[in-house]
Amino acid sequence: MAKAAKSDRQKVIDDIKKKQKGAEKRRGMMIVGVCVVIALLIVGAAAYRPVKDWWELRQFNDVDLASIGAPASVCGDIEKKNAEGESDHRTTGEQITYDDAPPAFGPHWNEGGVAPAPIDKRFYSVDDRPELEALVHNLEHGYTILWYDETIADDPDKLIEIEGIAKKLDVSDSNFRFKFIAAPWTSDDVKEGKAFPEGKHIAFTHWKGGDKTEGIWQFCSEPSGEALADFMKDYPYTDSPEPNAM
Repeated sequence: MAKAAKSDRQKVIDDIKKKQKGAEKRRGMMIVGVCVVIALLIVGAAAYRPVKDWWELRQFNDVDLASIGAPASVCGDIEKKNAEGESDHRTTGEQITYDDAPPAFGPHWNEGGVAPAPIDKRFYSVDDRPELEALVHNLEHGYTILWYDETIADDPDKLIEIEGIAKKLDVSDSNFRFKFIAAPWTSDDVKEGKAFPEGKHIAFTHWKGGDKTEGIWQFCSEPSGEALADFMKDYPYTDSPEPNAM
């Protein structure tokens, strides 16, 4: 009887251990499953924007620059101002205050790979935009910069138009005719007292060189490839203070 009772107790113990091992295995599989799902969600989230952009940008594949966005009539008159700051290179990191929103000329940083910003990137978001002091150096080299404010940044349809414009001009790193950058005008810029004119959410800027150096602006209510094409034709990189520099 004692031996039989001991055998029964052992069976109970073995059954409990077996159930515990089964439960632990199921928990382990559940943990692995949850980790896999989380990993897939992370990867999917990271890939979502590039894939979405690629899909939406296809609409511009067979159209020219002037056909993207609104007609040129959404833009105001050209504005000009005597420029200064040519070859006025400052130490990287020095914060420079610009009087204009956005700047079209002025003192700027000068550091290889930093200022000016590299020519191989045409579109910037709020997360990766170079500092103003770097982009002003791009202007000195003949770039046209399209600035967009937070109203545009928060409008997916308008933002994809700007990306489409940038893609049209992102076709050659050696043809300086395509010196162009699209960059956001951020809330931090506005906090410093620099806001676009009322009702305007896009600005084109260019630094004109020659005997009379000038800052050139044109403000628009929304993106216009037609207006940008005209602007870059009228104010090409060749008339900038340093047109042959990248």
